[in-house]
Amino acid sequence: MQYLPNILFVVALVLGIGYFTKNIRKVIRNIKLGRAQDHSDHTKERWGNVVRIALGQSKMVVRPIAGILHIIVYVGFIIINIEVLEIIIDGIFGTHRIFAFLGPVYDILIASFEILALLVLVGVILFWTRRNIQKIRRFWANEMKGWPKSDANYILYFEMVLMALFLTMNAADLQLQNLGADHYVEAGMFPVSQYLLPLLDGFSESTLILIERTAWWLHILGILVFLNYLYFSKHLHIMLAFPNVYFGRVLPKGKFNNLESVTKEVALMMDPNADPFAAPAEDAEAPAKFGASDAIDLSRVQLLNAYTCTECGRCTAECPANQTGKKLSPRKIMMDTRDRMEEIGKNIDKNGEFQPDGKQLLDDYITREELWACTTCNACVQACPVSIDPLSIIMDMRQYLVMEQSAAPNELNVAMTNIENNGAPWPYNQMDRLNWKNEA
Repeated sequence: MQYLPNILFVVALVLGIGYFTKNIRKVIRNIKLGRAQDHSDHTKERWGNVVRIALGQSKMVVRPIAGILHIIVYVGFIIINIEVLEIIIDGIFGTHRIFAFLGPVYDILIASFEILALLVLVGVILFWTRRNIQKIRRFWANEMKGWPKSDANYILYFEMVLMALFLTMNAADLQLQNLGADHYVEAGMFPVSQYLLPLLDGFSESTLILIERTAWWLHILGILVFLNYLYFSKHLHIMLAFPNVYFGRVLPKGKFNNLESVTKEVALMMDPNADPFAAPAEDAEAPAKFGASDAIDLSRVQLLNAYTCTECGRCTAECPANQTGKKLSPRKIMMDTRDRMEEIGKNIDKNGEFQPDGKQLLDDYITREELWACTTCNACVQACPVSIDPLSIIMDMRQYLVMEQSAAPNELNVAMTNIENNGAPWPYNQMDRLNWKNEA
């Protein structure tokens, strides 16, 4: 019985980390279903983006209030959880505040953790207020219903409870230190939880130990639950934001990706002096599919984008098509892509390999009206705080519609026909282009 708490702790730790690892492997598998691409270029610029955008939160603070609050919560939550290392060691070996031997350094660490915990608690409450009382418009768009709406609040409640448990645990520990209880050595500075001591006055030593142990257990179990909740939540970006920013776009935003085979043919058609050998060989293998109609037709980076989406709505708030009442929401594009990938992943889990289910990303999730509403202005790409590129998915799906189904809007079909016949989008023969000169 002496070692029962240690055994239970190890079991909880193994189960929590094991389940998390299993789900993360699913995410990695799903992402790898996408097309592989070479991202070995611009290494210096990519690492610079990681430091500036992911670590430095440079694009978050474009909106100062949300940006500053996010930095406080993000940095505070990460640093506070450094103490999880001590909790794990204590839980496994039955020790208590194993790092207390660090003396003044330990005092400073605990004090900084408490101050950050208070700041995180305040920040989370303000986030909840902005979302549920102030009701900022981008948090209440059409796609933010059901689970997406609830998910945002659940994570805020999680963080509130975890910070409250942390401070309660420390307050009870401090009171036990003051009483000289066995195993509760005097260690740490408690600039925040010391103000909770009046709430604990009059409790017996055994009751205080029960409070401290209960808060300790709930805190660590809460962290394990939080860790595993990430897989089901938009807050998976806590882990994916850094790789997503690294693999994010480094080329100019106005430069679109073109199929090499098609580019060569167009260049040959448009330029009479072009090298005929530049065209693809007649026996060259054609691409299996032009563009994308389903999620697995997208690249791995695009799928990583979908899993990284924070659903913050900055992209949709900046989208001119959305602002003018069009159906397009770049945030929904990313949410739909992730939902479809999860559906494909469950299909694989059930059947061992993907079995056609009669569904696809196009039409079943994303409508053609949404795709053609996009003005390709890149406002959504610029606005995203973690370098997600909804436009690339829209363009790949448009490419499928045009090249596989000839399903472009009539105006675009006319322009493309004119380019093919006249070398320009206008309905004038090349020989007639200078007729205006004779009339001038």
